[in-house]
Amino acid sequence: MTTTLLVATHNVGKVSEYADMLSDLDIAWLSLDEVGISEDVEETGTTFLENATLKAQAYARASGLLTLADDSGLVVDALAGAPGVHTARYGGPDLNSRQRYEFLLSNLQGTTWPERTARFVCAIVLAGADGEVLAAAQGEVEGMIALQPNGKGGFGYDPVFFLPELDRTMAQLPPETKHAISHRGRALRAIEPQLRVRLHA
Repeated sequence: MTTTLLVATHNVGKVSEYADMLSDLDIAWLSLDEVGISEDVEETGTTFLENATLKAQAYARASGLLTLADDSGLVVDALAGAPGVHTARYGGPDLNSRQRYEFLLSNLQGTTWPERTARFVCAIVLAGADGEVLAAAQGEVEGMIALQPNGKGGFGYDPVFFLPELDRTMAQLPPETKHAISHRGRALRAIEPQLRVRLHA
């Protein structure tokens, strides 16, 4: 039996990533736009997990659907952890993805290569239709901020997130490789057993 699962995002790229990573499950994937939700939940949390929880609960209650929400972002050591929970709005609300990573690169001008350490972090929360938190998990991937963007895949900051062990940016990886090592892939694998239980409940 197909289970409807709302992914608490307007980002179709993120929904398709989830669908790719869990392609063996009988899930009808829906975005916020597809269920007619245009309101944004105010992300007042100080951690990725807090913000993911806020979104999962609010959108589950608004839709009456099993809801998967994540909050993810980039933590750059040389910027004292910025952009962190403000990753999606870094540099201002009107910037596109390219402008955001260019803003990031400009803020790192003069930073030596060993100092450009960073990590992507993703917290995922699964909430029931009543807003009850059913499961939560977090994943991270370590890397460096590249000196210049490379690659056309992925989205967001992927073109400037360099993985030394692969000698590639996240945007240069084929989807299956990215899913295997990404912060979102790791968080999803951690929460997947609970998700499977709920789908068969």
